[in-house]
Amino acid sequence: MKMGKRLFKIFGPIVLAAVLLLAALLSPFSFGLNHVSKETEQKAAVSLSANVLKGRLIKRQALDDGYVPFFGSSEWSRFDPMHPSVLAQKYHRDYQPFLLGARGTQSLTQYFAMQSVKKQLTHKKAVFVISPQWFVPKGTRKDAFGYYYSPLQTTDWLQSERNTAMDRYAAKRLLQMPSGSSDRVLADALARVAAGFKPTKSQQAYINYKARLLGSEDEFFSRVGIADKNLRKVEHQTQALPANYNFNQLDQLAGKIGKANTTSNSLEISNQFWRTQLKRNYHRLQGSQTHLNYTKSPEFSDFQLVLNQFANNHTDVLFIIPPINQRWADYTGLSMKMIQQFDRKIRYQLTSQGFTNICDLSRRGSEDYFMTDTIHLGWRGWLAVDQKVAPFLKQPSAGQLHYDLNDAFYSKQWQQLNPNDIRRFEQSN
Repeated sequence: MKMGKRLFKIFGPIVLAAVLLLAALLSPFSFGLNHVSKETEQKAAVSLSANVLKGRLIKRQALDDGYVPFFGSSEWSRFDPMHPSVLAQKYHRDYQPFLLGARGTQSLTQYFAMQSVKKQLTHKKAVFVISPQWFVPKGTRKDAFGYYYSPLQTTDWLQSERNTAMDRYAAKRLLQMPSGSSDRVLADALARVAAGFKPTKSQQAYINYKARLLGSEDEFFSRVGIADKNLRKVEHQTQALPANYNFNQLDQLAGKIGKANTTSNSLEISNQFWRTQLKRNYHRLQGSQTHLNYTKSPEFSDFQLVLNQFANNHTDVLFIIPPINQRWADYTGLSMKMIQQFDRKIRYQLTSQGFTNICDLSRRGSEDYFMTDTIHLGWRGWLAVDQKVAPFLKQPSAGQLHYDLNDAFYSKQWQQLNPNDIRRFEQSN
């Protein structure tokens, strides 16, 4: 057999498969791949999968089918009987959370994740957890942003940008991220948007081509890697709950479960977290957080992107501000005065623009079994969240939402503003 025929037998099927795959990706036909089963939606809603957050198809269909987006970060992985997903399933609520976020997701990631579901957010409700620890001096970590980033988000966004302050700031921030500028043509288009110009015709043609290709890839591969591990956790946790919802009974149960799961330490931190994360380094961590400051950060302007997008889509949002474990803060020297200053600053950014649905738990970190570890809600904390979330999602939106956005929140002045100077900022803007 000649060498050419031998090579064709080896590599021919591979090349043919690649050609067929490319043809399918570029085809205007979906081949039935643009539909997701109810079972996949159910798994995806609690999977905390990076593919789901980065993708488009599953999020769109799930939100169209009535799931409510719950934006946040690592707190969603703390599944216990009082977790929002567990309570919603056990008590057959007329809503089911779709958890969007995991460890390392912050405002910039959430903003770009929203770009593919703007229609699904329009005139709908959402829940958004604001974590104080996002607001560090350097803002979101570039590697964490890159892990959850997809160019599909960028093409979706570039196809609808309107040269607003939001668009220009988003383009600048994306160019600061290595993953956001990895595609040369998209990076050049972003640079034009950041400077206040539209992409060129050739860039726009490339954006449209890229959007089509990446959208087809999402239809092919978005289901990959969605395990049912977290769904099984949710189903298991429901078994600890009584048949009927009664707050006082559940609060007592939450305290009982919290007490049983924090026997290894005096900080009311879960035994598992203590054993795997803190026990070994506990003594050297005393006084280690006296320097932390969450009041000055580019995260404040990244968060403004999120608010801007919600306002554009007329989304009715409940914002949750969780506390810090007071016992942990006392041990590490984390300033609670600084936490209250952060709270003042973020609440001003919200309320001054018309975002008034706020579940502020920032002063409740000393309550027994409210936290599952150092910074994450658990047991009685989740139950306190449910007292706000359930009625918010049950009631219809109160007619026309009145948001009054202020582009000054994109400024470095606001990012670095001392909360004591809010009145001066208000007068000058």
